[in-house]
Amino acid sequence: MNLEQGLVIKTTGSWYYVKPEEGEIIPCKIRGTFRMKGIRSTNPVAVGDRIQYRKISDQDGGIIEKIDDRKNYIIRKSSNLSHEYQLIACNIDQAVLMVSLVKPRTFLEFIDRFLVSAEAFRIPVVILFNKIDMYKEKEMNELEGLLETYRNIGYQCMPISLRNGIGIDLVENLIESKTTVIAGNSGVGKSTLLNILDPSLELRTNEVSDHHNSGKHTTTYAEMHFISSETKVIDTPGIKGYGMVDIEKEELFHFFPEIFEASKDCKFNNCLHLNEPKCSVRDAVERETISLSRYNSYINLLSDFNSKYR
Repeated sequence: MNLEQGLVIKTTGSWYYVKPEEGEIIPCKIRGTFRMKGIRSTNPVAVGDRIQYRKISDQDGGIIEKIDDRKNYIIRKSSNLSHEYQLIACNIDQAVLMVSLVKPRTFLEFIDRFLVSAEAFRIPVVILFNKIDMYKEKEMNELEGLLETYRNIGYQCMPISLRNGIGIDLVENLIESKTTVIAGNSGVGKSTLLNILDPSLELRTNEVSDHHNSGKHTTTYAEMHFISSETKVIDTPGIKGYGMVDIEKEELFHFFPEIFEASKDCKFNNCLHLNEPKCSVRDAVERETISLSRYNSYINLLSDFNSKYR
């Protein structure tokens, strides 16, 4: 069987659009008996996958026969009750998490859930705080606190304003010669950012609803865009929650770097940092060397292990 190499750059349900090493993009489907091993997901192939396919014809496209090993991936909770996860993107150099404190407001647990998912596969994350031109004194004070919290943990943070062009040059330097996934709630500015980085994309954007203070989904499927031959950016649908895969309850705190560091002084090796005696993590929270919001996110994520999403 003569197989060709390719890169999945877009998925639309049952079709996977593959960029071969040479030639035009070819639509492919998955071989009927194809099964992913070890990943309980609704979709066996995702944007960023390097695959091997068999071309049928120019009219019928090709058939994906094999997926190369992945170095990492990002997942979301699946709405399909028969599965647990949906793969969003694979083989990523870094992730850019776009958030906002206004229209729409990004909840801190959403940020922390994404960071845990990325930490599990050692994917570096940069947090972009967008729409700072709209922040009033209250939001600016909150922003300063969040910048201190996440920078102290080790995350790179950038306050930006796409409307006023603040920070665009920093983002351009950030993504150069890398494969970057851009994630965030609907309405935070992902498609707007991509249009600025490459105006030829002309991606559709919508204003945020004043009534619901939330964005409309303008990106339906994940898609890889080539800002240059070496600079690839993966746009993702607006997502309400990210999932955790292959993480045990007892090791969840490993993916909160500041909690993991403080845990080294806990009396018990199996401390979950809940009600155990002589817990250095809870002591650090009381001393405010660990953010209360981060600790609350950790506690809330622990409750996931009592649900179907583990």
